[in-house]
Amino acid sequence: MQRIGVFVCWCGSNIAATVDVQRVADAVRSEPGVVFSVDYQYMCSQAGQSMIVDAVKEHQLTGLVICSCSPRMHESTFRKTAQLAGINPYMVEIANIREQCSWVHKDIFIGTQKAITLAKAAIAKVNLNTPLTSGESKVTKRALVIGGGIAGIQSALDIADAGFPVDLVEKEATIGGKMAQLDKTFPTLDCAACILTPKMVDVAQHENIRIISHAQVEEVGGFVGNFHVKIRKKARFVDESICTGCGLCTEKCPQKKVPNAFNLNMDHHRAIYIPFAQAVPKVAIIDPDYCSMLKNGKCGVCAKVCSVGAIDYQQKDEIIEEDYGAIVTATGYNPISLEKYDEYAYSLSKDVITSLEFERLTNAAGPTQGHLIRPSDGKQPHTIVFVQCVGSRCAANAEKGKEYCSKICCMYTAKHAMLVRDKYPDTEVYVFYIDVRTPGKSFDEFYRRAVEEYGVHYIKGMVGKVIPEGNTLKVQASDLLMNKQLHIDADLVVLAAAIEPDRSARPLATMLTASMDTNDFFTEAHPKLRPVESPTAGIFLSGTCQGPKDIPETVSQASAAAAKVIGLLCKNTLKGNPCVAVSDEMMCNGCSSCANVCPYGAITYESKEFRMPDRTTRMRRVAKVNPAVCQGCGCCTVACPSGAMDLDGFKNQQIMAEVDAICK
Repeated sequence: MQRIGVFVCWCGSNIAATVDVQRVADAVRSEPGVVFSVDYQYMCSQAGQSMIVDAVKEHQLTGLVICSCSPRMHESTFRKTAQLAGINPYMVEIANIREQCSWVHKDIFIGTQKAITLAKAAIAKVNLNTPLTSGESKVTKRALVIGGGIAGIQSALDIADAGFPVDLVEKEATIGGKMAQLDKTFPTLDCAACILTPKMVDVAQHENIRIISHAQVEEVGGFVGNFHVKIRKKARFVDESICTGCGLCTEKCPQKKVPNAFNLNMDHHRAIYIPFAQAVPKVAIIDPDYCSMLKNGKCGVCAKVCSVGAIDYQQKDEIIEEDYGAIVTATGYNPISLEKYDEYAYSLSKDVITSLEFERLTNAAGPTQGHLIRPSDGKQPHTIVFVQCVGSRCAANAEKGKEYCSKICCMYTAKHAMLVRDKYPDTEVYVFYIDVRTPGKSFDEFYRRAVEEYGVHYIKGMVGKVIPEGNTLKVQASDLLMNKQLHIDADLVVLAAAIEPDRSARPLATMLTASMDTNDFFTEAHPKLRPVESPTAGIFLSGTCQGPKDIPETVSQASAAAAKVIGLLCKNTLKGNPCVAVSDEMMCNGCSSCANVCPYGAITYESKEFRMPDRTTRMRRVAKVNPAVCQGCGCCTVACPSGAMDLDGFKNQQIMAEVDAICK
């Protein structure tokens, strides 16, 4: 029998307001194994931890039960305290009497009874706990950053500056991401390219960074500190090592009608092209869907004009295999498809565009060299209507759009309106909004400038319908403050489309065994205490893969993720989680049920020789668990039909002891 100490925390009024903590401490004193029980206002404080250390020494405790908040908050804190006091850290159990008790019960009698029950269950488990020891594994001192937007760029630079090699994988032919498509950035109206381009050049010139562009991650194996990754680098039919980016091939190619994805298909480029002037790497790429040479073996003009012989029509996809200690996901976002929003006539009129398309029209490097025109006829618009929250905040119609706020739309629309009024003062600008959300530093001042200084008409209300009539867009809308219907003849309508995670995020999360929410954003380990870490150890989150963010917030999170990676790679070895699955070879029948449900690939099989009762030997297939890979999720213990799989720290006997204590 253990010598158990029980420590009940008030957590200020969080627990004490709906749980009689003194009564809980008194009620468990007579439980088997309990030799000491006390309540204290803040058990996680330094004074509270000192109380635990002193009690261990005075009462010769061998196990601890902490009745407090969720183990996600402070389990590691109390385990370190136990270790400091000379107790194995896995002889500590947390009874969650805050989130699972005081926060869900208003009645103090009910809350107290439940807290006593949870404490008794934890005591029953500690009586059966055994000391566990963490194993160690070496750390591969190399990082992988997936996504070459501003988030991935910042993370890669910070990790590389700390002296660790980094591979930056980008699915497009160049790094830069969405920020490369922007004209100005709020709230300072800085040139986006002027901010981004130097960082792109820094990445290209950094001795510790390898850019793997036009590539995607195909397979991820291993575990924190020792990931093994397969990357498919797609053929670009141009040898990157010798291409000088002179652009001569892009001028001579006869195929001129290839939609320009960088300009959102609002103009064309040739079959061989460089995505944009500041592209990194500045290397040409051939589109195999439009190249005559690749399709039917006729042409070859680009190869004839290339002075360095960089064109390679026979180039194949390349598989790169590398080991990494940590992985940063920076997969970014895309505007949602507007095919469900026919009321705005997006598919009916060229003069109804998205905000990102508006960015390209106002960008000096865009399809119109920065001249704002109506796409339908090339004339300057004199009345522009901006529609906010197109697909955002659709709680009443979640099938059509997103329930969340996309966060950046209010600010970039204010930016667009100011730029229009500054460059074309005779243009009337209307913004229809649900609410204006400006929570960042200097954001509200920026919005007020648009209204007060630039004379933008902000109207609280929704646009009901946009009807194309000739060269005019008939906008039907409501003004909720004035309680009237509006009819505006617009030349251009700009839709602030909601943003969503990039399509690559979901399959990547499956490969990484990382968690995602219902909107396909990566889920952080803890929203407050571990905001840049995935629940899967060694996977870190950077930028809008985790949720909507503006550029400053994205860069901040990117650097935070990099700091976590650096902290991990600085270590030579890592201690693993000792609460891992174990297989009883005598009971295992080799059915593969456990391996089929293991999300981490921690279970393999081997043939072993067993001596039978008649003294003969027989080979049997049995499960083998890799403790370095196992994350202790327990899926295998549930799936095993023979009961051969069990989980150290959460053995069936321990779980049933908790159940029995609750049912008494």
